Amino acid sequence: MTPAPKTCESCGRRIEWRKKWERSWDEVRYCSAACRKRRVGPTDRALEDAILDLLRRQRSGGTVDVADAVRAVAGPDADADAGELTEPARRAARRLVASGDVEIVQHGSVVDPSTARGPIRVRRAR
Repeated sequence: MTPAPKTCESCGRRIEWRKKWERSWDEVRYCSAACRKRRVGPTDRALEDAILDLLRRQRSGGTVDVADAVRAVAGPDADADAGELTEPARRAARRLVASGDVEIVQHGSVVDPSTARGPIRVRRAR
């Protein structure tokens, strides 16, 4: 019997159980060496806070684009940084899904954050 999947603390994606982790599954926190190296920093926390702040300002059931969170953190004049913050913003949204605060939506339907491709929107968890 395989244990239940976990969520990576860095990127928010699902970590699937592997046989090689059989003895250390309780200690597994990251899905890859890249996530272990990256961890979660102040910019990541700022993006999470920006997403939650934008959702607080929305009407009930409203959604926000992760690009809005990028603009809130990078500032209105920082187009160069905006491209670099897009993937960290998506990771922040996935971490918020793992914590149960939000849902990721595409075309009006909730999607699995680990497999979502393309533009995503975020809304409060229902």
